[in-house]
Amino acid sequence: MMKVGNWFERKFTFDTPIHLFPEMVERLRGTPSRLEEKEAGLSPEALIRRDNGTWSIQENIGHLLDLETLHASRLQEFLRGVKVLTAADLKNQKTHTANHNAQSLDSVLKTFRRERSHFISIVEQLDEEVIARTALHPRLQKMMNVLDLCYFMAEHDDHHLARIGELTHLWSVSPTAESFMSS
Repeated sequence: MMKVGNWFERKFTFDTPIHLFPEMVERLRGTPSRLEEKEAGLSPEALIRRDNGTWSIQENIGHLLDLETLHASRLQEFLRGVKVLTAADLKNQKTHTANHNAQSLDSVLKTFRRERSHFISIVEQLDEEVIARTALHPRLQKMMNVLDLCYFMAEHDDHHLARIGELTHLWSVSPTAESFMSS
């Protein structure tokens, strides 16, 4: 199985045509369901198990929840017309200190769904002028608009969904699956 790459090594061009905004919103809307599908049937032990000190499945889910505040702040900044967006905490202190493994996964998932739904309810109301407003993304040092923010969020969601899939595979490979893969 191919390993998930490092998020911070990703490069972005932010050139998605504005007419693809509805599709991007649908990607964001689908993340809560995709997370629920990924964790369904996994044991509580598999959900909180770490791989060489990296985040567990539950911590990856919690991390996506932790970033909803940043996404909401950035959206409000676009609405206000700021020139530079709020910088993310590149050390992810919120996730490291949240102790997501000690929380109810159901609670984390429900809170994520609620926060993401609130974000979606706002972006669905925006007109093209607001969607096209630009501001500087501080880490990438690139101008982005609301569509680009949604694309960036969707790509980040997919990055963590892929990592969750990687961990799920790691913790649930059966001897039958291993023998099939080697033949």
